Amino acid sequence: MHIHYIQHVPFEGLGSIEPTLIKKGYSISVIRIYKDDPLPVVSEIDWLIVLGGPMGVLDEKKHPWLKTEKKFIRDTIQAGKIVLGICLGSQLIAEALGAKVYKNKYREIGWFDININPDLNHTLLNGVFPSKTIVFHWHGDTFNIPEGAIPIAASEATPNQGFVFDNRVIALQFHLEITPASAGALIENCRDELDGSSYVQNAQEIMGDIRRFESINTLMSKVLKAIEKDFII
Repeated sequence: MHIHYIQHVPFEGLGSIEPTLIKKGYSISVIRIYKDDPLPVVSEIDWLIVLGGPMGVLDEKKHPWLKTEKKFIRDTIQAGKIVLGICLGSQLIAEALGAKVYKNKYREIGWFDININPDLNHTLLNGVFPSKTIVFHWHGDTFNIPEGAIPIAASEATPNQGFVFDNRVIALQFHLEITPASAGALIENCRDELDGSSYVQNAQEIMGDIRRFESINTLMSKVLKAIEKDFII
């Protein structure tokens, strides 16, 4: 099993995903799209992970590589591969599947509850999430659910928190991979977004309870295990 992941900025990496995959013995390669790393041939991919970043899906003038990345994601999905997108990655997947991506009514940063869609029980993520759980958020954009996809969850600030498409493409608007170190890096590099608005916590609130990171990392491991169970074993 070989896994490629797309990184959009140096301070957003795999987080808790990386040690889990290494422990499984999978090979991993990174595509630093912001450095114009060459994209692999789709046939070389077993599993594509698309990470987050502070840019928006529509910021093609500022980040011309977005056009190339979008086509690559679309081609990878059409080739029947496993795809996992997180935050910006989920938005890029949504657009690749024909859904609209746009500014959310609220910026959502910090620890907020999501309510899981009961229909998720009909997907590979059956039993992964409790009906209500607190997860980490850092986003200002949102998306419509692509046609044929099953919504994952909703929060008070963001009705569409992710989806499953064709039982092999998973889009998570929220973060389960974030560790204390990667949360600290986000705060350091994107502190200007901590504007004190309705659904934006301050740095102290974000970092105040380390046990929350352990909880979401456990959920991330369960998501990876669900993918492994359906496609790898």
